[in-house]
Amino acid sequence: MRVVVQGVSVWGPGLSGWPQAERVLRGEEPWQDGSVTPPPAQCLPANERRRSGALTRLALALAEEACQQAALQPSALRGVFACSNSDGAVVDSILSAITTEGGEVSPTQFHNSVHNAPAGYWTIGHHTHVPVVALGCYDWSFTQGLLKAVAECVVEKTPTVLVVYDLPIPGPIGKVRITENPFGCAFVLHPDINQQGICHLDIRYDAASAQYDHVGHPDLVKLMHTNPAAMALPLLEKIATGEEGCVKMACLPGTLSATVKPC
Repeated sequence: MRVVVQGVSVWGPGLSGWPQAERVLRGEEPWQDGSVTPPPAQCLPANERRRSGALTRLALALAEEACQQAALQPSALRGVFACSNSDGAVVDSILSAITTEGGEVSPTQFHNSVHNAPAGYWTIGHHTHVPVVALGCYDWSFTQGLLKAVAECVVEKTPTVLVVYDLPIPGPIGKVRITENPFGCAFVLHPDINQQGICHLDIRYDAASAQYDHVGHPDLVKLMHTNPAAMALPLLEKIATGEEGCVKMACLPGTLSATVKPC
């Protein structure tokens, strides 16, 4: 399956949006560890913005940057939102409340706890009726999300935004499901390979093999393994360098291969 990547976004430690992250991934700018502060979600009304959690704000910031770069209206795009952990902070808060005498769970906390909350906020913010899917595939949420997004883009012949994101989980759950850093990325994919864009992606899935490539940037190797969404780093690095080549990524069961060719 072949698509054109027309927009990219990434936010994580030392990676603040695609223009800056692209320079780091190319080796043109040193990587410096730092906190993640994505811009606020401009698509949400003030009341909805206050109700949304940090995970939703990260997902919407990623999607909006990628759409702006692609110069496409978000309301016209199909969407795939992929996340391994969901909003662990909200879930931890709810569990703490129900295990504490007299604890109460607010309706706002409850509706933010569901896995498709960021996707729901996205459709509300952009008044879109185009289908949006929310996926949770453990450590393989990025590759399964990419496979789903490319398939939707090609089969439905409609531009599609893929958004992948995860945050650390506080409390007892976070001691078992360890995620050390916040990270997220987004891609706007177009089905017409004659369209202008950043690069072409040729996606192939092999259920029989099991292999993946590491990110080449030495400072980002650890980051790749401290957040499920950061498994996207080898592909992001290949796109940033502007070099043609193939990236292999774990996609249980099997391997997802992405051949990158600059436009």
